[in-house]
Amino acid sequence: MAASPKIFEYIKLPDNQFEVHLLEWFIPLKNETISAYALRMTSEIKHDNIVLLGVSFGGVLVQEISKHITVRKLIIVSSVKSTNELPKKMLLAKTTMAYKLLPTQLMGNIELLAKYAFGSEVTKRLELYKKYLSVNDSSYLSWAIKEMVCWHQETYQPNLVHIHGDNDAVFPIKYISNCITIKGGTHIMIINKYKWFNENLPSIILEN
Repeated sequence: MAASPKIFEYIKLPDNQFEVHLLEWFIPLKNETISAYALRMTSEIKHDNIVLLGVSFGGVLVQEISKHITVRKLIIVSSVKSTNELPKKMLLAKTTMAYKLLPTQLMGNIELLAKYAFGSEVTKRLELYKKYLSVNDSSYLSWAIKEMVCWHQETYQPNLVHIHGDNDAVFPIKYISNCITIKGGTHIMIINKYKWFNENLPSIILEN
């Protein structure tokens, strides 16, 4: 959520087999649904027979995009493919609407936000957050949190491939089913487990 395309900077696919296009988040319209946002995002997709890959909230977005256009395959990483895979704390936040209480205006001060959310121990990770979090608009973050917590999907497409780490603190593996499990993988494994992705993504993309 709010991550820039830089999270894919270490992902290198063979140039003679694949052409990679990165999508950027844009600011949602007032009261825009994730479905409507996904439809707007399709205007940035110029090719056919595509494979969509999304990380975390981006994994939810690519699933919504696939409801508007034809895709050959969906790959989600560190994400969820149905409401049933959301952790209980998110389901509780939906029921109580506690997500409305989050101080998203702190996005303008990433140091303060990180300390608020994770405590002083997180300071060593601040440079990582500064590098990869590109959207600091509070309206975007409020929208994204609401759409993530309130996302509803009971079934998922059969052409979906789910890659998930067994040490994901955001979407714990105990709630996830039918996935490729990466040992030691955290929520940011697209960055720190990039070697696994570079070795395995080509075959995952090409297999029927």
